[in-house]
Amino acid sequence: MADWDWVTISALATAAGTLILAIATFASVRSANRAARVAEQSLLLGLRPLLVTSRFGADPEQKVGFVDGKWVKLPAGEAVAEVADGAVYLAISLRNAGTGIAVLHGWAITTDPDVARADVEPPGMEAFHRLSRDLYVPAGDIGFWQGAFRDSTDEEFQAVRRAIEQAHHITVWLLYGDYQGGQRMISRFGLTARAGGDGWVAAVARHIYLDADAPR
Repeated sequence: MADWDWVTISALATAAGTLILAIATFASVRSANRAARVAEQSLLLGLRPLLVTSRFGADPEQKVGFVDGKWVKLPAGEAVAEVADGAVYLAISLRNAGTGIAVLHGWAITTDPDVARADVEPPGMEAFHRLSRDLYVPAGDIGFWQGAFRDSTDEEFQAVRRAIEQAHHITVWLLYGDYQGGQRMISRFGLTARAGGDGWVAAVARHIYLDADAPR
């Protein structure tokens, strides 16, 4: 009986030791995974761009050229919305408030005034136009977005031209991400005509995260 008791006790002690080791291993792995996630988040944060409008009176004016030889002056905090020579030209002066380079991927335009509501979702990816050249906005620095319509028979051309000529609100959706192609976002910018037709003011309204859960 005594021998059986010692065998039982030994087996129970071994099982208890194995259980404690398993718990310790699980806790260690869980802690390591948590540390890896924190490190990954820190890395992504260092690469994350965030586009806003440039600062009135603080950032310099920019000169923007289009592929057809058209040039426009782009003051800080403002936009260009112009109909000339059978084309529609658009541009926004931007600042990257994030910590990583912003690489612009595409853009879409909405002229419906209801889009100014906070609950309006961005258009589908098929509505976005690809840029004719790569545009980058360095972290903590300024840059710009530009776009143009040149087909006068296109419905989008006609809608944007009417909005410009009638000084109606224009919404620009910019699709961009970090320089590795990740952390894609869509930022919504509103263009408002100044009274008397003296240029356009740009304002950022909302940021939509595509590759991560929204913060709100």
